[in-house]
Amino acid sequence: MSANNKGFWTPANIITAVIFAFGLLVTVLRFTKGLSSVTNLDQNNPWGFWIGFDLLCGVVLAAGGYTTSAACYLFGLKKYHSAVRPAILTAFLGYSLVVFALLYDVGRPYRLVYPIFYQPGTTSFLYEVGLCVFLYVSTLAVEFSPALFEWLGMKKVRNAITKLTLPLTVFGVILSTLHQSSLGALYITVPSKLHPLWYSPYLAVLFFVSSIPAGLSMVIFEGTLAHKAWHNMMDDTFNAEHDGVILGFSRGAAMSLAAYFCVKVVALAYDNNWHYLATGWGAWWLLEVVGFVLIPSLMYAIGSREKNIPLIKWAAVMTVFGIILNRLNVGLIAFNWQLPSSARYFPSFLEIAFSIFVVTLGVTLYRFIVSRMPIFFEHPDYKDAH
Repeated sequence: MSANNKGFWTPANIITAVIFAFGLLVTVLRFTKGLSSVTNLDQNNPWGFWIGFDLLCGVVLAAGGYTTSAACYLFGLKKYHSAVRPAILTAFLGYSLVVFALLYDVGRPYRLVYPIFYQPGTTSFLYEVGLCVFLYVSTLAVEFSPALFEWLGMKKVRNAITKLTLPLTVFGVILSTLHQSSLGALYITVPSKLHPLWYSPYLAVLFFVSSIPAGLSMVIFEGTLAHKAWHNMMDDTFNAEHDGVILGFSRGAAMSLAAYFCVKVVALAYDNNWHYLATGWGAWWLLEVVGFVLIPSLMYAIGSREKNIPLIKWAAVMTVFGIILNRLNVGLIAFNWQLPSSARYFPSFLEIAFSIFVVTLGVTLYRFIVSRMPIFFEHPDYKDAH
């Protein structure tokens, strides 16, 4: 956060400082007094808000990296090139913060690397997720590095890395396919704990398919906010392609949301769980699936056909919210649904405060990077280099 004519202590920076202070408080308590001092976790609920929100939501909302780079470099849609660097940056920060948050949630954070280097458990879904996330964070770091090296003036290193763009994109798509689906497959192991409306043998497919519209919608959502905040930093190419990226991604989001909706219905029919729709849980499931999957899909389709940019942007907001709701339903709300209310888990204030701290940290790092590095514009030394 650089100083400007209004001074450093702007309202946004003051709020950020307060949130960081709460984050520091949680950090001190967590690592001096243990998880019990800051969380409401127990033996029935060993995974809580930090897993449901920071991990499950963080991973799926960072899917814009692989969807955008695949569209541009694998499917040859070069007209979306201006969206690649912002999407890669968002994905890199998102996955990095997921790992950062895990350091707080894991009982022995110093052993977070053990499954990768010391004790690989190759039959575990968690091992596959951990290995893929580790490799994908490394891949994203390399994919993002050309912007860093352009900023530092390291031309030779930058040019060498850009030659790896295609293999890095392929590797990133493979890794994303694996760990997005494995996070869903992980919950296949708890049929007695997850409500039947959300439990399904298709969970792996559902998690992967939903990551596609989530990534595309996050690119639209993030691009809209960035276009307003850093419009003056964007070059003519970025400004000219802005609406085209939104329209193009809205078509992909409409089709992938429709596919996600169909798989949700197939999963419901496969286990013949129609009778649950007449319950309170059924009303909640319908709100998620109809309100934040089917309706946004139709909004995307209509917005794309009519070239209605505001409608598409609202569809992106609803889709992002719907994906977050789904991950919270699977990881928290519909988990241990049969327990009495007195035994149900609800996150503590400090758990929520820490998650807000993680999000704020990501936004702060994003602001710092885009204000200095060539994210929204082409570096003068590399004009037309793509």
